[in-house]
Amino acid sequence: MHLNPYGEDAVRLALSLVTDPPADDQAMVARCLAYDLVIELPVTKYDREATAEFLAEWLTVIDATVLEERAARLNELLRFASAYPRLTNHADDGWHIHYRDPGQPLASVLRTLISVGTALHLAGRGMHRLGRCAASGCETPFADFSRTGRQAYCSPACGNRDAVRRHRARVRTT
Repeated sequence: MHLNPYGEDAVRLALSLVTDPPADDQAMVARCLAYDLVIELPVTKYDREATAEFLAEWLTVIDATVLEERAARLNELLRFASAYPRLTNHADDGWHIHYRDPGQPLASVLRTLISVGTALHLAGRGMHRLGRCAASGCETPFADFSRTGRQAYCSPACGNRDAVRRHRARVRTT
């Protein structure tokens, strides 16, 4: 059984590209391959630049706190990202669904993959499951993949630092 690659992996790839942008074409290829993305065409500087521009737009989805606004921003990204869904076995690794035309440059593939993946993540797990870290001084974006859906920090380290800060503030006031 070949699982649909859209959703969690696409959102994790987007966060990886946002928080640690690849420095060159080889790094971009390596990052995409690490997330099992099949790359059909050579990667160019255009792909990195266009992907960075798209990710800046994608971050506006994360920053929207009103759910209807979040949906509207994501729908705008989806409007330019998707083609009709199609079955493919392009890598001879099993039939699966693509939401893009074949032969697209990497930037276009990432736009579609991340937009559709984000929509599936929000629709499947909850519209509130994107955010910025709640720790003081950290604004790192995160996607909540937790079972409870209550993630507030980008990492356990930020959550722990914030808990220590709150504890020390309580101790000083007593």
